Amino acid sequence: MELPLTDKLTSNHLDALYSYTHFSSNQPASHTGDHASKPWVQDPQYFKSVRISPVALLKMVMHARSGGSLEVMGMMQGFIDHSTFVITDAFRLPVEGTETRVNAQGEADEYLVQYLSGCREESRQENVVGWYHSHPGYGCWLSGIDVETQKLQQLQGPMVAIVVDPDRTVAAGKVDIGAFRTFPENYTGQGGAGGGGGDKSVPLGKMEDFGAHASKYYALEVEHFKSTLDNKLLDALWNKYWVGTLAGNPLLTNRDYASSQMKDLGGKVREVVGGSGRQGGGGRLGGPGVAMGGGVSSSKGRSQDLEKIVRDVGQVAVKERAGLMAVEVKEAIFGGLKERAKAGGCGCKQE
Repeated sequence: MELPLTDKLTSNHLDALYSYTHFSSNQPASHTGDHASKPWVQDPQYFKSVRISPVALLKMVMHARSGGSLEVMGMMQGFIDHSTFVITDAFRLPVEGTETRVNAQGEADEYLVQYLSGCREESRQENVVGWYHSHPGYGCWLSGIDVETQKLQQLQGPMVAIVVDPDRTVAAGKVDIGAFRTFPENYTGQGGAGGGGGDKSVPLGKMEDFGAHASKYYALEVEHFKSTLDNKLLDALWNKYWVGTLAGNPLLTNRDYASSQMKDLGGKVREVVGGSGRQGGGGRLGGPGVAMGGGVSSSKGRSQDLEKIVRDVGQVAVKERAGLMAVEVKEAIFGGLKERAKAGGCGCKQE
């Protein structure tokens, strides 16, 4: 499917904000001076948000979805606008992935250099401003390996880490995504808000890794923007795939993830009730920094754990009910079409 590039597809006036050429040639002197002084070095939380184009977001989600239960990895291109990363495009890397990590080898570095050289030849001047990878089924946060990878990336300049959960994206009907940056070593400022908040639902097997590194990074707000061409591309994609979207059943598409959720919740219930693996019981599921001692604190921690499990179960139940209701609605609307077609063609009343 190709769209001919005409004046009707783009608007120089509306899209100028997201043009790298326009951005670099119209940069205020004060802003250029800010970047030259590298304010992110003095302020580890200088960057506040990430703005992602639909093209980049689609590429990341499709790549993450294609990996199944294995993690995948890629890079992102764009530029910096004050304290915001603007992501205009993304591309996958040929890396070896497992269910818990991705390993970028020399082949990936070679591919990266060749890809960027090709972009320069096509007059695309956007720089690499970050990397993305997937967490299939266990949420958007940084593991210990992810933290070390991001620290290495930040040594090269301002970089951001994006995490996409393809399973939760399909289950929720919206992209489950997070953006993060790490703190310097021995940083003692205000932190720990990053992807390690207590409201996140993390599988029992990932809980220890989730809490152990939550104070080493912080989260950035994720925003989206659409250019005129993006609107046209999304309309064309919808016109092509709306039938498949309507015919799809999320209960079937994501049944493996739903089953793993119920199994994990059962394990969490046994963990809380039995109090195994914790000193004094209670508090392990409430997020980092919530570990309790004995007595009243232990009882409070167990109550917090149970409340979190009940909340997670409620979310699963809501998604299941939504899926069942969608099936019933489609059956009520389209269920009799086949019988009407057999009886009298289009199903119109015969005179």
